[in-house]
Amino acid sequence: MSEAEQPRVLTASVADIRYFATLLKGVNFANRASVSIASDGLSVAVEEDRSLAATAFVFSHVFDEYIYNPEAAQATQEPEPSQEEIEEMSTVFEIPLNTLLECLNIFGTAGLAVSKKKNGNDDDDISGLPRRRDKGKGRADEGNSRLDQWFAPGKGTGMRMSYPGPGHPLTLLIAEEAGGPTATCEISTWEAEPRFELPVDPHKVVLKIILKSSWLRDALSELDSTTTQLTIIGNPPPTGNRVPRNAPPRLRLRAVGQHGSTEMDYPNDREVLETCECPQAVSFTYKYSYITRAQRALQSSLKTSLRIDEDGLLSLQFIMPSARRVAGKRSQVFVDFACLPLDDD
Repeated sequence: MSEAEQPRVLTASVADIRYFATLLKGVNFANRASVSIASDGLSVAVEEDRSLAATAFVFSHVFDEYIYNPEAAQATQEPEPSQEEIEEMSTVFEIPLNTLLECLNIFGTAGLAVSKKKNGNDDDDISGLPRRRDKGKGRADEGNSRLDQWFAPGKGTGMRMSYPGPGHPLTLLIAEEAGGPTATCEISTWEAEPRFELPVDPHKVVLKIILKSSWLRDALSELDSTTTQLTIIGNPPPTGNRVPRNAPPRLRLRAVGQHGSTEMDYPNDREVLETCECPQAVSFTYKYSYITRAQRALQSSLKTSLRIDEDGLLSLQFIMPSARRVAGKRSQVFVDFACLPLDDD
């Protein structure tokens, strides 16, 4: 059996890479990323200082074609797994995330500004650069019949992604159109280390807020560049039917930097805070540089779900615009961030 005929763990294609690239850009603050492939899609996770974790969930409906074949990764012949077992399986490996984004933007059409400077991390490892084979139109003619199956003409830059299994590179075939120039990128993969996670226990949540991302985005954009700490303060609703004039805000953000402090209050207004659950007053402080890591995802999101548990673990879930309808409905796609609080002095 030739290499081209060998079964692959993952085969996925999309006619326009911009949405896929935007989701990955939302977690592109650390170069080494853990990729987990499952039957319902894939997730890309990064972490920083064992204090910040972020995951982009890219569900199968984001792609025009998505085939997951976990048996291809098995080194020995084993009984064929049931459909239920396949749904629970996952294949995990690590990649240089910035390299993946550079490959997606190889024709400058991914809607990204991937610069030579490592995004958000001056210590990024840029090893694992792809071995790229550019093809002119003359060499692409032979494969155009297959390209037509993967990429719809006139819809921007398309991609076909494949992963044969452990020890093999992640291969991307990028095409501007079915009959246009193509590029094949092979990105080195590494054996995955245990994924660092910061799960929030829903039974221990002491503050839960859902708001339009624009409200949070505008507030953070006003902060001084020297901000070092951000304190999130939640207050319970006032008792009784009347709200006292001096009632504390349901949500307050307090930023501290070299030039002093700034406070931003969110009123008890359903147009601002769609959901606000806070049974008792809470206050936790976070390293502001960690919060800024979430701004790429925040910029692209529609709504933000903010949760804090009793230990101060902060969870930010950004609801992204949906790429397409599934079963007649918009299917939500999201990017998760979790951050540990600063220790009390």
